[in-house]
Amino acid sequence: MQALSLLQHYAQQAQSLLPADTWHYLQSDAGCGQQSLANVQSWQSVKLCPRPLATLKYPNTRCELFGERWEHPIMLAPVAYQKLFHADGEVGSAVACNAQQGQMLVSSLASQPLEEIISQAQQPLWFQLYWQGDRPRTLALLQKALAAGYSAVVFTVDAPVKQAVMDLPAGISAVNLSQPLAPKAITAGQSQVFDGWMSQAPDWEDVAWLRDQCPVPFLLKGLMHVEDARQAAGLGCDGLIISNHGGRVLDTTPTVVQVLPAIAEAVGGQCKLIVDSGIRSGQDVFKALALGADAVCVGRPYLWGLAAEGAMGVAKVIRTLRDELEMTMALTGVANLKAIRKTALF
Repeated sequence: MQALSLLQHYAQQAQSLLPADTWHYLQSDAGCGQQSLANVQSWQSVKLCPRPLATLKYPNTRCELFGERWEHPIMLAPVAYQKLFHADGEVGSAVACNAQQGQMLVSSLASQPLEEIISQAQQPLWFQLYWQGDRPRTLALLQKALAAGYSAVVFTVDAPVKQAVMDLPAGISAVNLSQPLAPKAITAGQSQVFDGWMSQAPDWEDVAWLRDQCPVPFLLKGLMHVEDARQAAGLGCDGLIISNHGGRVLDTTPTVVQVLPAIAEAVGGQCKLIVDSGIRSGQDVFKALALGADAVCVGRPYLWGLAAEGAMGVAKVIRTLRDELEMTMALTGVANLKAIRKTALF
C-alpha cells in the first residue's frame, strides 16, 4: 500500500474512533487548517526527476547522527498526551520505533513516565524539552530525562504561548512534570500574553545556559529564520529542527520547503538539520534530504496509525514511508542518503 493511501486510511479510522474534541485537537492548527495544508502542498510542489538505468551499488537508507545509527532517516516527532489517541500511548510508539529500527522524540508532555517509555523501547530515545518557566524547574526536568537514559535533548522554542489546548480526560496528564506550567498571575491592565506567558518564555541567554547544562547532543526545534539558525550554530547547538510546529502556533508562516535551502547554506554543516511539518510520504522525505536536511520528523501520520491500530499502526506508517523512500531513491538513481544531497530537484 502506498504511503498516501495508508495514511488516508488511518486518518479516516482515527477520525471515526476518536472523540470529536480529541480529533480536533490532533488536527487543529493556528490557521483553521490553512497552514497545515500549505505545509503539505509545499512538499508536493517540489518535483522529482526520474533517472532510469542507474547502477545502484549497495543501496540503503541508513542514517547516522551523533554516533547513533538507524536504518532510515524517518523519526517520530514529539507529540503530547499520546494516551489520548490509544491506550498504548507513547510506549506503543516507542516500541514501534524500535521494531522499525528508527528514533523517537519523547515530549515533555508525555502521558506515560519517561522511564517506562525508554525501558519498553529497549533503546536510547531523544527527549523534547519545553521551558518550564524558569531555570531551576527546566533543569530538574532535563536531569530527569538524562537520568532515565535519553541520549539527546531537543529544546522546543517556538511555542511559548500554547494555542492548541483541550480539557484532558481523567487519567491523562503530563505525568513527568512536577506541576503543570500555568500563566503568571497578572494585574488589571496587564497583558495575558506579554506580562503572563511571555514573562516565562526563554531567550537566547537561556539557550546558552541550557546548552552548558546538557552533556548530550543538544538541538533547537522551531527555528525558521536564517539569522536564528546562525546564532544557534554559533552557540554550539549540535542540531536544529526546522519546523513551524505543524502550523499549530503561528499562521501564515513560510513553509519548511521555502526556508530550508537558505538555512542549510547559512549553517554550512556546523550543525545537523532535521525538518518536520507536512511530511506525508517517502517522496517528501527524499525531497527534504535533497534540500539539505539530514533526517525528518513525522507527526500527525503516526498518531493516525496509533489511534487506528496502536503500536502496530505506528510501525506500519514508518515501514510504508521507508518503502516509499526506497522506491523514490531507486527511481531517481540514488543509492544512499548522502547521494540524495546531489540530486537535482525541479
